[in-house]
Amino acid sequence: MLSDNAQNPIGVVLEIAGSGSQIALDMLRLSECMDDADPSIALAGQVGSQIKIRTKDGWLLASVRNQKRDRRGGESNAVVANIDFMGEGMEERLTGKIHGFRRGVTRYPIPGALVYPASTEDLRQIYSSDGRSSIQIGTVYPTTDIRAAIYIDALLGKHFALLGSTGTGKSTSAALLLHRICQAAPQGHIVMIDPHGEYSAAFRTSGTIFDVSNLQMPYWLLNFEEHCEVLLKSSGDDLQADKDILAKCLLHARSKNRLAQQMGKITVDSPIPYLLSDLTNMLQDEMGKLDKATTSAPYMRIKTKIEELKADPRYQFMFSGMLVGDTMAQFISQVFRMPGDGKPISIIDVSGVPSDITSTVVAVLSRMVFDFAIWGRNEKTRPILLVCEEAHRYVPNERNADGSSVGRILSRIAKEGRKYGISLGLITQRPSDLAEGVLSQCGTIISMRLNNDRDQAFVKAAMPEGARGFLDSIPALRNRECIICGEGVSIPMRVSFDNLEESKRPASEDPSFVDLWSEEGGEEEQVERVVQRWRTQGN
Repeated sequence: MLSDNAQNPIGVVLEIAGSGSQIALDMLRLSECMDDADPSIALAGQVGSQIKIRTKDGWLLASVRNQKRDRRGGESNAVVANIDFMGEGMEERLTGKIHGFRRGVTRYPIPGALVYPASTEDLRQIYSSDGRSSIQIGTVYPTTDIRAAIYIDALLGKHFALLGSTGTGKSTSAALLLHRICQAAPQGHIVMIDPHGEYSAAFRTSGTIFDVSNLQMPYWLLNFEEHCEVLLKSSGDDLQADKDILAKCLLHARSKNRLAQQMGKITVDSPIPYLLSDLTNMLQDEMGKLDKATTSAPYMRIKTKIEELKADPRYQFMFSGMLVGDTMAQFISQVFRMPGDGKPISIIDVSGVPSDITSTVVAVLSRMVFDFAIWGRNEKTRPILLVCEEAHRYVPNERNADGSSVGRILSRIAKEGRKYGISLGLITQRPSDLAEGVLSQCGTIISMRLNNDRDQAFVKAAMPEGARGFLDSIPALRNRECIICGEGVSIPMRVSFDNLEESKRPASEDPSFVDLWSEEGGEEEQVERVVQRWRTQGN
């Protein structure tokens, strides 16, 4: 049974425009609605709430963007509000309920049309799933029982971004989203780049964790550009000279492999195993052919760098002498979870990777996802979801760009990935530091609270027009609340995320200063242990 508040109007339409319009609300009716038992009706007319407007054969739904006091009538009780239209539905003649809700507007109301509060029953119709495969991640605000569903194919098919300032519950929400995707698709293929080692705790049982101790990523998988990033540290004219020398010697080292001899023609980028000793011997031979007037400095620079990497224990996961076998198929099967063995997600913890090659390691993994999809496009290969935490570090905007290969490959995946079955998930707390085009390529945007004005403006620019009323509430969101809009949802919605069990949460809790600073004892042993680990890093 509908309450009186739901059946009585709360205002009238003043003005109609294409995307949004203006309504006048009765203050007295708004205060009556505030006491209603239905939380949706209690919020009627407030910023971010939904209202409905009667049309000839049904209802139009809109969200309230802002409010201001109507000064025109002296002591008027009216409030003027701007609204954004969300969609329309038919009315069941007997019950008055909305059904057949769809996005967009075909018939606008006329000025003077009555405005009613949208009840929880109305919202249930609007937010109900349309039958496509979906995952439930929380509750639609302001209701207590309407479940928020995201359509998996639309979410992954058009890329997605999860944004939110530090401390808003972003990591836990990302873990929740990935857990739900894994439950819905236990044979999935998800690769997550984890720069802080937070997510291994969350996916210990449902995923495979790779870090420097077991990644075993062979150096010969690097293409020529990535080799240059790791081995060449010169600049200007010297850099070009070093590149020419490295290209010649690298191609020669690769072509000594039996695989290359069978193939006949290879390039400097071909992922063919070679021995580091063959590369250094080739550099030595080339140096021996120089006449007296030519400097040997470039050869010595590259040779010394290779010797350094071989000797440094921190680089053993990549430059170990044990990694010369042809393990490419095995490496891809493990990292891309093919087959998944019930663990569809691989967490690649790059927190232990030396900082000077972290972006190169991320570039190699991203490029391998892309190349695998391109070369496998005739095979009906399984789609892969690549999730990148701290995305602004790897795909920075022009102001922060450093010309690294990782930015280029991730931008390329954002633009072309969906043609080849690659989905990109970007997680960041600084959307304004992301490359311009990348966020606009994300079909679904999940935005938690953003405290910075520049970030808020950047996200608003990337969001679809009809979500503006929701976007204005981004600074006012509580922790673990978000606005979701785009392809993955029927219409924009504000959602409170579900609670995630303790065992599935990432290790991203902030330390408590009060608790930790009131404990004492055991500090000397702690320092000893930390120093020991520090000294033996990589061993």
